[in-house]
Amino acid sequence: MKILVFGKDGQLGKAFYKYFSNLDTHLVSEMKIQYVGRAECDLANEASLVALLSAFQPKLIINASAYTAVDKAETESELAFAINAKAPERMALYAANNNATFLHYSTDYVFDGEKYGFYLEGDMRNPLGIYGKSKAFGEEAVVRAFAAGTGGQYAIFRTSWVYGDGSNFIRTILRLAKERAELGIIHDQYGVPTSADWLAKMSLNLALSGQLELKKFPSGIYHAVPSGETSWHGLACLAVQSALDAGVELKAKPVAIKPILAVDYPLPAPRPMNSRMETAKLRHALVMSLGDSSDSYNDQTINSLFPRWDLLVQKYVAELAAKNLI
Repeated sequence: MKILVFGKDGQLGKAFYKYFSNLDTHLVSEMKIQYVGRAECDLANEASLVALLSAFQPKLIINASAYTAVDKAETESELAFAINAKAPERMALYAANNNATFLHYSTDYVFDGEKYGFYLEGDMRNPLGIYGKSKAFGEEAVVRAFAAGTGGQYAIFRTSWVYGDGSNFIRTILRLAKERAELGIIHDQYGVPTSADWLAKMSLNLALSGQLELKKFPSGIYHAVPSGETSWHGLACLAVQSALDAGVELKAKPVAIKPILAVDYPLPAPRPMNSRMETAKLRHALVMSLGDSSDSYNDQTINSLFPRWDLLVQKYVAELAAKNLI
């Protein structure tokens, strides 16, 4: 089977490379995986993208690429829409007309954050900034492409606060904690930190069998985040404490991380105040994909696939410390 992974230089793309590299070599040898970054294909160039798809002819397309410069997008809307909307539309059109599977990744920024509880997949999109609008357009384009196509299947995974091998909020906080004795972090925006490694593994649990064969699943949008919720302030405090527990010397301690309001830290692009997303739909799809017809969301196996966000963050920080990356 041929697999095409876009976004190889990003946190999620690197997570897919890590995942496949750690699998049984005999199974992986039966697959042909091509990892694509900006050097191999400019996603803003539609002709280049179409040529790559036609030449490689993948049966599984994983779009881990995205324009993610949230503030910069306010002045680079054309580029943001080219990468976040037009490129996934072209990938989806190929998959829908060549009986391929398409995995695409979206964001909590498609919502305005005004809902009190957890967002459901069917809740109305109402993005606040250009980045969110470009991702929302991308979602709609993928759905349209498969509705008009002749086959294939797709999953759009909405996620939030991703961290992995690369620049992210956690690593920024730990760097600042080494430099400063006191930090001010927003405490009134809520969401779920998501490990790129976890997200890659969970995605493939839905799409691939243990023998790395494609599985059938209901096409649609799925919310994909670990269990629990927190604020940026809560995440910062846990990251700093985890680093201290791992023996890292920091100037700032959790008690010195002061909670501030989002309005007191203005940014060019608005952010949703509530990014919490319900994952029951994805849990149900995974139950069905594992052959369990009990439809029980309390099943031990499924619950193990959605660990608490804080446990994943603690593991991540411990790994950074072990590699002297803090």
